[in-house]
Amino acid sequence: MFNNFKDKTILITGHTGFKGAWLSIWLKTLGARVIGYALDPKTRKDIYLISGIADQITDYREDIRDREKLFEIIHQEKPEIVFHLAAQPLVIEGYSDPLYTYETNIMGTLNVLEAMRRFDFLKTGLFITSDKCYENSEQPKAYKETDRLGGFDPYSSSKAACELVIAAYRNSYFPGNDFYDHGKTIASVRAGNVIGGGDWSENRLIPDCVRALENNKEICIRNPEATRPWQHVLEPLGGYLLLADKILSNKAFLGEAYNFGPDQSSVKPVSEVVELVLSYYGKGKWKDCSEIKAHHEAKLLSLDITKAKSVIDWSPLWSIEEALRYTIDWYKNARSGNVYSLCLDQISLYSEKWKSKRVK
Repeated sequence: MFNNFKDKTILITGHTGFKGAWLSIWLKTLGARVIGYALDPKTRKDIYLISGIADQITDYREDIRDREKLFEIIHQEKPEIVFHLAAQPLVIEGYSDPLYTYETNIMGTLNVLEAMRRFDFLKTGLFITSDKCYENSEQPKAYKETDRLGGFDPYSSSKAACELVIAAYRNSYFPGNDFYDHGKTIASVRAGNVIGGGDWSENRLIPDCVRALENNKEICIRNPEATRPWQHVLEPLGGYLLLADKILSNKAFLGEAYNFGPDQSSVKPVSEVVELVLSYYGKGKWKDCSEIKAHHEAKLLSLDITKAKSVIDWSPLWSIEEALRYTIDWYKNARSGNVYSLCLDQISLYSEKWKSKRVK
């Protein structure tokens, strides 16, 4: 699918997380030299550990808030590209520890941006933020990149702040009209609710479902009518890789914000997603555990992906049904199979569909 990553030195911050581990595996198959910078995985079941990808990349366990350590490692490894995923990624945890959320998400982003400014060899930065960076009025509209930023809660507002900081650095130090002088590209990417095998985070729908099903318990659902843009993890990662690949190919300025979400047919309420999970898993029940005094979480959210389609020719490939089927297949087969091979098989399936679509 991509031709420009072979033998490139690529830094992934947050490589021990769910998306970071999948991205590390994918880039490794593309022949990249992957450098990881992150905290330890949260559980022994995390995909980063059970896949064995740690043995195939250069692995640094450090805090993204430690600017001097980050600069030391970047200076030593000299990456050309950085995918910045290191973050506190959960809305609920943002409520319980807002200071850590703001420090990690905003200052971590600033540290990577400063590294882009300091080191000439670091040419391309993709900063992964969130679909929750928008000021969500919970109206039936899909948010586009030019819509107002906001965020009701600490996590969401931290991601909106990251977007403002990224734009300020781009405008101040790496503007598009001076691209051929500085040669650097900074892009931010905003994905929807990402699902896929290997995610064990607390307070996320699919991990909560799988934990309950594996323990023969009812699934407890906080917001059954909340609607989200669901997508398999390979969808936004494919978008990030395509954007970086085009930057490397064209040597043209693509440093802007991009949404990577599903088609509107995959924007579904939680209750429908859980019913599909039960059908693919083959057993189980769920119950409504909504709390009247629970922390606020948006009930309605979707993304407009017109820009990604028109500018870089990206579009989602898997329906919500396919995304959930592959996700549940992963969890079932990971118990007894080779997890790394399982990941490669799903990357291969996605790549083949990508190629067949392009041929058409």
